[in-house]
Amino acid sequence: MNSEALQKVRRDLHKIPELGFQETKTQEYLLQFIEELPQDYIEVKKWRTGLLVRVQGTDPSKTIAYRADIDGLPIVEETGYAFASTHEGQMHACGHDFHMTIALGTLARVSQSPPRENVLFLFQPAEENPGGALPMLQSEEMKTWWPDEIFALHIAPEHPVGTVATKEGLLFANTSELYIDFKGKGGHAAYPHLTRDMVLAASQYTVQAQSIVSRAVDPLDSAVVTIGKITGGTVQNGIAETARLEGTMRTFKADTMDLLKNKIEGLAKGIEHSHECEIKIDYGSNYYQVKNDGTYMQPFQRIVEDLGYSFVESKAAMTGEDFGYMLKEIPGFMFWLGVDSDYGLHNGSLKPKEEALEVGVNIVERTIRSL
Repeated sequence: MNSEALQKVRRDLHKIPELGFQETKTQEYLLQFIEELPQDYIEVKKWRTGLLVRVQGTDPSKTIAYRADIDGLPIVEETGYAFASTHEGQMHACGHDFHMTIALGTLARVSQSPPRENVLFLFQPAEENPGGALPMLQSEEMKTWWPDEIFALHIAPEHPVGTVATKEGLLFANTSELYIDFKGKGGHAAYPHLTRDMVLAASQYTVQAQSIVSRAVDPLDSAVVTIGKITGGTVQNGIAETARLEGTMRTFKADTMDLLKNKIEGLAKGIEHSHECEIKIDYGSNYYQVKNDGTYMQPFQRIVEDLGYSFVESKAAMTGEDFGYMLKEIPGFMFWLGVDSDYGLHNGSLKPKEEALEVGVNIVERTIRSL
């Protein structure tokens, strides 16, 4: 596929973003594209709204997997593109249209000229929410075609086109959503002694939660507890019977996440006792850390530089990626692909440069043929 063909695919996919496990149009588009490729070496399995596509190698001794996530985000698009999202309130604001296009471009090349090893392309749904990597990993389809190695990319708006960034070890953090519901006793503002005020309870919980990282986590470690949303009450002259906190937790170590959850739950017990209320905690989606196998770093750097691109060492980030579940079970790595956008990920104005599509295909194809 040339750059114009890649651009067309990306724009087609950009128009039809769909949320996790709702990617029916996306799956249909991917299947139609794959059906038009040479079929001599290809096998396809559906898994929920995703796909597993296997390419038979010419003299295989192993299977190399490449993962592309396929879902969009509940974000209003503000790019001004002529090919903007046709699904109201949904957008490929994390670059998954790029990820899919690069996978399809690579698949088109290897279907015509198979590499030595078997290749498994994973078109994974629900990376953003609720998390598709772990259930895909546990599926019978995946177990049938279990790979020996795996890798993936993510677009990086902060890097220029032609630059790749990654590192040995931790690349993405452990993450957990956090939803806390408070139930007390409502009533008239004039009679607070007859109520159990959940705005007050939630507020005190929020303030005390800020001490978890500063007083419970090793200062040489890294962790984040953020309450990003508070709701409670119904009117200005009433005592709130219910309240809700929504937030996120992020850590560089898996056991530190366990520590945070223990502290979150312990704090809830104290607030329940002091405010005579009931608190329920839901951790929502939890993502395991993305930790790169160091044995791949030097060979991958040579691949990137031999193609004439720039390789830089990145820093670990507190962002989350459910590809970490795959790397927990299968040796491999993830890398950032520069796309040079003024706006970052999860922003309605994200506009990655499409010149990066061919860069991505070149790197992914060469990596498949070299591992």
